[in-house]
Amino acid sequence: MNKVALALLGALTGVLVHSGAAQAQASATGGTASTAPTASRLDEILARGTLRACTTGDYKPYSFYKTDGQFEGIDIDMTESLAKSLGVKAEYVKTSWPNLMNDFVARCDIGVGGVSPTLERQKRAFFTQAYMVDGKTPIVRCDDVNKYQTVAQIDQPATRVIVNPGGTNERLAKQFFSHANLTVYPDNVTIFKQILAGKADVMVTDASETLLQQKLNPGLCSVHPDKPFQYGEKAWLLPRGDVAFQQYVDQWLHLARATGEYQAVTDKWLK
Repeated sequence: MNKVALALLGALTGVLVHSGAAQAQASATGGTASTAPTASRLDEILARGTLRACTTGDYKPYSFYKTDGQFEGIDIDMTESLAKSLGVKAEYVKTSWPNLMNDFVARCDIGVGGVSPTLERQKRAFFTQAYMVDGKTPIVRCDDVNKYQTVAQIDQPATRVIVNPGGTNERLAKQFFSHANLTVYPDNVTIFKQILAGKADVMVTDASETLLQQKLNPGLCSVHPDKPFQYGEKAWLLPRGDVAFQQYVDQWLHLARATGEYQAVTDKWLK
């Protein structure tokens, strides 16, 4: 046997020995050598004792930042429930819609507060199962309900469309209302007062928000909230790639909906 053949035989023997050792180790531990569990945010949260939630605090009924420095809303109550299930405390990180994704990736375990799943956000994060089906619909002065029924009726040069920055509302407005007089208004809390005051005509946002805002602002009316312009959902942001944590949160959410806990929280804020 020549030297080349001997070298190849030696290399092959080494590979077989290494493979056999790996298989023996896997058999002894009841698994395979390549499937060692990876660290999950779930374990980190349990060890840390806190659940960090990014939220904008400007989107009733999901998340609202009060003057006393506390948050309230559907997603805040549910975040407290998730934290309780983990035996930890909830901590909130105030962010904005333009900064939501960067803040979530850098600083938080979950992102909550009426977040709509999008493919762009999906590139950087996982989502829970959807907890609400929603869609975009107009809110206007009640006298103008018949005037702004369709996208075509709104998309006119004389129509003053107002929108908050950085989220799916702004993206939809810029896509569908290119002919309208579009204003990006920085404060999502007072934006509806602009319509009441006659400084704007229409805002298109999630139907659930329009239903709440027409209660909070007599004189404003939601336009066909049961037939929104497009399909939408609400879900929570989770760390990308962390299947263990995603499965825990999804299972918790499933049980919260099955037992009626989620419905009770929603009724508290919407009825």
